[in-house]
Amino acid sequence: MNTYTFVRSVVAGVLKPFYRIKIIGLEHFPKEGGVLLCSNHIDNLDPPVVGITANRPVYFMAKEELFSVPLLGKLVPHLNAFPVKRGMSDREALRKGLNVLKDGKVLGLFPEGTRSKDGELKKGLAGAGFFALRTDAKVVPCAIIGPYKPFRTLTVVYGKPIELDELRSSKASAEETTDHIMNAIKQLIDQHRN
Repeated sequence: MNTYTFVRSVVAGVLKPFYRIKIIGLEHFPKEGGVLLCSNHIDNLDPPVVGITANRPVYFMAKEELFSVPLLGKLVPHLNAFPVKRGMSDREALRKGLNVLKDGKVLGLFPEGTRSKDGELKKGLAGAGFFALRTDAKVVPCAIIGPYKPFRTLTVVYGKPIELDELRSSKASAEETTDHIMNAIKQLIDQHRN
């Protein structure tokens, strides 16, 4: 058993009962091929929650600072995370992200770039659109619907892959494509929020 699988099972054993995690729509998740998984971002626990609810290993871009935290910095690379410099165009991180998708793996992104303080969906950054347009990966929207309160249900919804053929053929910009992805996430939130 590798480190990722081991840590995933331990984290799932703690978080699933503590937050009564309810998963909806996992049948929409492609079983193979590159997947760009785009989720809203409401809490620091979002990456592990996505990691334990998706049915395939997920690779994440993680802020560079995490890699210099004692102990955590040693563990993070074994959890399929790679560093990204925030607030600037990080070519190395973009290249790694493209390679993850081209290798038929799952890249998890939080297009808002940072946590939403009030839980409301913010405008997404162009990175999600960049990855969607540069690869033929399926784009799966994901909505995490809180709150993160002990023993209160936390819902994770996976939507159907987003149709991007029209955007690709009309030479849409990365920004327009991200807006389209964010709209799909918003629809999931609106549909499943209690």
